[in-house]
Amino acid sequence: MRCKALLRHAFFWSLGLFVGLSPMAFAEAVSPQEQIQIHASRATSSLMLLRGEGFQKTHQQRLEADLAALAGAMQSLPQGSAELTSAHQALVTQLRNGVSYGPGDENVPWRFPEDLSRALRDFLSTARALPGAEGQSELAAKVEYLSVQYLSRSYLGTFEIAREQPGTYLGQDERLLLPAIDSELQALKDQSDPQVTKLQTRWSYLRAALADMNSQSNTLQSVSGRPFAPITVDRHARSMTAQWMAMF
Repeated sequence: MRCKALLRHAFFWSLGLFVGLSPMAFAEAVSPQEQIQIHASRATSSLMLLRGEGFQKTHQQRLEADLAALAGAMQSLPQGSAELTSAHQALVTQLRNGVSYGPGDENVPWRFPEDLSRALRDFLSTARALPGAEGQSELAAKVEYLSVQYLSRSYLGTFEIAREQPGTYLGQDERLLLPAIDSELQALKDQSDPQVTKLQTRWSYLRAALADMNSQSNTLQSVSGRPFAPITVDRHARSMTAQWMAMF
């Protein structure tokens, strides 16, 4: 009888613990494959911010931190590939090239924005092809990828998405990615969870700016006609994805 009582007590204690946890605690964790995608997009955004804001020391330091984070995430992968290593080296080379040209545009090759976007797309595509990447939400990766698109339009010109992959986030811009992220956030089970509320509040600010990006136009002008706000978008995107990853 004592054994049954102990088992019953353990069962109800476990049930109470289960109920008390945030619903996000049972969501699928951000995979190592997605983490390297997030760090790659962040590093690319940091280079654009560095160049676009006049080579400030803080932006240079952040780029170096992002590159180190990407290298660390690469080393932590349970299974890499020679193709991924090559794509990583190609991306880092383009990012380093972007620094080496120095401030201003006079020394920047006219093909650099195209080469940079291709290097990022190739890396992200290779990362998504790794084993174990299937079935992930990729929400954080999508947000950071949209941030790259926004900063590119703000500082470099248009960003060439992977049009040959329209079924993945790599081949999509805000016209498809914003509704997809909306749906995923709205599907969170406990809308009263403070973490969920905070996440959705961050997204509401970020979404408004991303929706104004006007990717369908080659004029590099926002839908509203207002100036782009790359620093604000960058800050909200990074804060949101950091919170998302911390919730697991």
